[in-house]
Amino acid sequence: MENVSRNHPNPDRDLEAEKHAASKVTLIGMFLDGFLGLIKVIAGTLFHSHALVVDGIHSFTDVASDWVVLIVMRLSRKGPDDDHPYGHQRIETLGTLVLGSLLIAVGAALAWENILRLAEQEELYVPGWPVLVAAAISVLSKEWIFRYTRHVGLAIRSDLIVANAWHSRTDAISSVVVLLSTAGAMLGVVWLDTVAAVAVAFIIVHIGWKFTWDSVKELIDTGLSKDDTEKLRAIALATPGVRNVHELRSRRMGQDILLDIDLVVRPEISVSEGHQIGLKVVTSMRAALDNIQGINFHIDAENDEAIPSLNEPGLPSREEIRSQLTEALGELPPHSRLGLHYLEKRVHLEIFLDEEHPAPELTPQGVQAALSNAPWLGSVRIWVAAESG
Repeated sequence: MENVSRNHPNPDRDLEAEKHAASKVTLIGMFLDGFLGLIKVIAGTLFHSHALVVDGIHSFTDVASDWVVLIVMRLSRKGPDDDHPYGHQRIETLGTLVLGSLLIAVGAALAWENILRLAEQEELYVPGWPVLVAAAISVLSKEWIFRYTRHVGLAIRSDLIVANAWHSRTDAISSVVVLLSTAGAMLGVVWLDTVAAVAVAFIIVHIGWKFTWDSVKELIDTGLSKDDTEKLRAIALATPGVRNVHELRSRRMGQDILLDIDLVVRPEISVSEGHQIGLKVVTSMRAALDNIQGINFHIDAENDEAIPSLNEPGLPSREEIRSQLTEALGELPPHSRLGLHYLEKRVHLEIFLDEEHPAPELTPQGVQAALSNAPWLGSVRIWVAAESG
């Protein structure tokens, strides 16, 4: 049987709508981040809270990341073209990598600065009550923008938007730390404020590392988890007509999944039937994981993992086989046609005859004898088609 290899992209994508939704939520978050960063830095400076100043700088990194998101989303939501047949989602992965690296750098610098402040035992001041107000406003605002951004990110299947949402959540968490440390400092444990600044900085580093590492894994084509891979394999094996799955490979582009799968079917079926079986596998897999963007399936007549080098280059083509048959047996009857099955390093031959020209002298044994010197010949069958109607 011939091989069928097709790419089946997911048609249910509105890239312009996704880009618009991402831009809208990012712009809202950007203005909110700028406002919160400003009031936190001012309040932290005026009312002696290092933790709130660090938290304000964290908010300003959110503004920078929002700019990255806006630029990257505009580029990554372009459709496929000649140079990028799978689309531009990897630009989004690169943007997430940049965002994560930025967070690591900023968090590490802030942590180091405040660790030095503790080590040098600088004079510490008790934060004022406006620090509590600024931190409380930040907690409520950032938790709201986190939920809104994450909802949009999941809806448009964007790792970058989801990552930006979690960046907002870290800002909310760091503001909770500031809130608690300020209360502790006002109760007499003054050094809690600087310790909280270090803790907030490490939160920033941790989230940045997660974004960076996830992006690196995607860029080196890390596949799906073992559980998801086995789930998809089981779906393929449960599809009527599939005898085995001897290869299933996956990779990610953003939250989209790209699959390559080899399906073993019965060798005697037609190419079109094999293709139809493959389409059923595609449909079932998409029903199980809705973020599968493209599936390449390959139809095999037998398991070429169990029998290496099945289609040896020395096996003859259709034209060569017909020429050898003509040379050994003379011209075949009119309207005859050949069916060829390349299996187990042999060509298994079927000769289909028209009912008006049955050629009773043409037998499988006769063909085998005439081609006894052909090392490529496997079994021989001869069929006479009955008149339809």
